[in-house]
Amino acid sequence: MTRKYFPITVLAVMMAASCTRTEAPSPCGPCPSEDQMKIQDMETYAFLHYSLNTYTGQEWGYGNEDLALFNPSKLDAGQWARTCKEAGMKGIIFTAKHHGGFCAWPSAYTDYSVKNTPWKDGKGDVVGELAEACRQEGLRFAVYLSPWDRNHAEYGREAYVKYFRNQLTELLSNYGDIFEVWFDGANGGNGWYGGADEHRTISEDYYGWDKTYELVRSLQEHVCVWGAAEHGAEMTWCGNERGVIGYPHWTPKRKGEPMTSETRRHGSEDGDLWCISEADVSIRPGWFYHESEDSQVKSLSKLMDIYYKSVGRNGTLLLNFPITPDGLIHPIDSARGSAFRKMVETVFKDNLAAGAKVSATNERGGARRYSAAKAVDADENTYWATDDDITAASLTIDFGRETTFNRFVVQEYVRLGQRVKDFSLEALVDGGWIELNDAISAPEDGLQTIGRKRIVCFPDVTATRLRFNILDSKACPLISGIGVYRAPEITPEDSL
Repeated sequence: MTRKYFPITVLAVMMAASCTRTEAPSPCGPCPSEDQMKIQDMETYAFLHYSLNTYTGQEWGYGNEDLALFNPSKLDAGQWARTCKEAGMKGIIFTAKHHGGFCAWPSAYTDYSVKNTPWKDGKGDVVGELAEACRQEGLRFAVYLSPWDRNHAEYGREAYVKYFRNQLTELLSNYGDIFEVWFDGANGGNGWYGGADEHRTISEDYYGWDKTYELVRSLQEHVCVWGAAEHGAEMTWCGNERGVIGYPHWTPKRKGEPMTSETRRHGSEDGDLWCISEADVSIRPGWFYHESEDSQVKSLSKLMDIYYKSVGRNGTLLLNFPITPDGLIHPIDSARGSAFRKMVETVFKDNLAAGAKVSATNERGGARRYSAAKAVDADENTYWATDDDITAASLTIDFGRETTFNRFVVQEYVRLGQRVKDFSLEALVDGGWIELNDAISAPEDGLQTIGRKRIVCFPDVTATRLRFNILDSKACPLISGIGVYRAPEITPEDSL
């Protein structure tokens, strides 16, 4: 038999080619659109609440507030955008119309808008100024439009739905790219309703959400709708206004099935719709500005706790900054927002896993493109993957020396679906392995699913190795990012 010998360079090429032939994993369950991924990658963005309520001390306007109240002396949308950017926010969602019905843009379909206020002699447009300020600061822009309107005489009747869609058309046609449209869930009740001053209820299908969502998407190519998952919204409410995503949390939801408090908290492992849970919370107790709350702005410790329980639990964070009566974000709120951004940057600045030796119990097809090293290469588009029949595996990080840390961050490559059902962490301390539990979640719950990002917090531990165990997964796990950090203790001075 004649033997064939190949030069080493040829063999290297052949081996590399065999690695590239390893098939990529197949999608598992619903997967995000690119527009949804862009929002998830933003992680934090701002809510701005500003309306006639700012001048009446109310949270919900009744619909009969005097337009003459709206005459801010220092309104500066540029200050809003700069403040939000300094706070680490990647975009702004503005309350273009709250429940009271006042429109912060010169709508052609109602007199109850800025065009009939003293501000700028009726020539102003708050929505337009903020949209431009966001463009100047490199922030994305979005709008909140309350479906409920306590001012409009036809609310509860068919004519109002046409009016509501006309408002949507104005907002989505005249202010550039909109990344999200936010529809509040508060609907029906007492209101002014053009002077009727009565209680009105609506049916479950009053707004015709399927057609309304269709209109939104026809007007904006890359928009995501915040609303009802059962109607196919891309974003939805987490079930509270405390900024807390339930634990554990699955991004998939069930289309066509109304969400319960349980599915809002935890999502649906078997869901057929990729629908991101957004955690909304105000930096103050109220959504609108109240001078009495100047001493109640959330502490830096509280904001970090919210961050860990929203972004760190597979959601996004929508943090509200109320606008003051003179038209600015209050300096206390601004300073606290800036401190928040700086602390997030400080905590996650130095990844202790970078440069460490990593190994895994299984690597897909033995290919480099799916090796354990891909989990710590700082590239979210590469990932460690196992063979198709492997749904439990371990990845070990060897620091090479004693290393102290208190935060663990892990990300799935969710473009191919959310897969991991349960995982655990172990640290090698003094020659023995100890399990690490999440200090801000019930230890008996375990660590469970991951999703786009999971942050596990625990007291300082000093170890030479850290072992990440995937205990169960719906399909072969895909891990695109792992980080190990040591968060500093927050002092009172940090909030200043």
